[in-house]
Amino acid sequence: MSFTPILPLSGLTGWGFLKRTMARQQAVQQSLPAQQRDEAYFRDRIGKADTAEKLVNDKRLLRIALTAFGLEGDVNSKAFIQKILEGGTLKEGSLANKLADKQYQKFASAFGYGDYSVPRTKISTFPDEILAQFRSRSFEKEVGLQNNTYRLAMNAEREIQALAGKSTSETAKWYTLLGNAPMREVMQTALGLPKSFSAIDIDQQVGVLKARTEAAFGAADLGQFKEPEKMEALVRRFLLQSDIQSQSSANSPGSVALTLLRGQA
Repeated sequence: MSFTPILPLSGLTGWGFLKRTMARQQAVQQSLPAQQRDEAYFRDRIGKADTAEKLVNDKRLLRIALTAFGLEGDVNSKAFIQKILEGGTLKEGSLANKLADKQYQKFASAFGYGDYSVPRTKISTFPDEILAQFRSRSFEKEVGLQNNTYRLAMNAEREIQALAGKSTSETAKWYTLLGNAPMREVMQTALGLPKSFSAIDIDQQVGVLKARTEAAFGAADLGQFKEPEKMEALVRRFLLQSDIQSQSSANSPGSVALTLLRGQA
């Protein structure tokens, strides 16, 4: 039996329904036999995966580990993932540190294969740490199969708020956001910027984002989104702008023509 989230509505109304019922729906997913088997497998095997090579050669274990960081699309990229894990994050020139998407850095840091003589997989609390993230990400993935806008919003609530609370400079935070495709999409959409925005010089992108953010939320810094009310305002704006873009796309001349052609088929 597979899990399908209940999403009877769309837009802000549907988002409100999802938020109200999320805890109950997550509990249903986590009680399913397939989910329980995955968690039991991870608990039983992760402590034995004391090298990156052992982890990547166990596809089921790797899928669970990658899903916990939103990287499940890389499950077949064994050599790439092994290199990231073995390079760790404590060396400045490691692959995980070079990649723009900092989810890889979080992934490598969490497992610790390249940073410590004994990886973090040996810590007694490690399975709980990763499986908590696996549950959240698994639920988001299933939501995304029906409504990817909601998946992006859920990801933003966690990732943008976490980024906002970091002690790094505001400029560094903006660069981190731009290097993460889901966070970038949420911010660009919320601020009414087109997809082609990513083609301009990255320093110009930061400047435009700061100006638009100040105009929309009263301050130019990302740090403001550690406040729940500011984060909620960002998500609402993203959902509203997504609806506007969807309606605009649906009413475009090309879309109308295609609808007419389908009606004649």
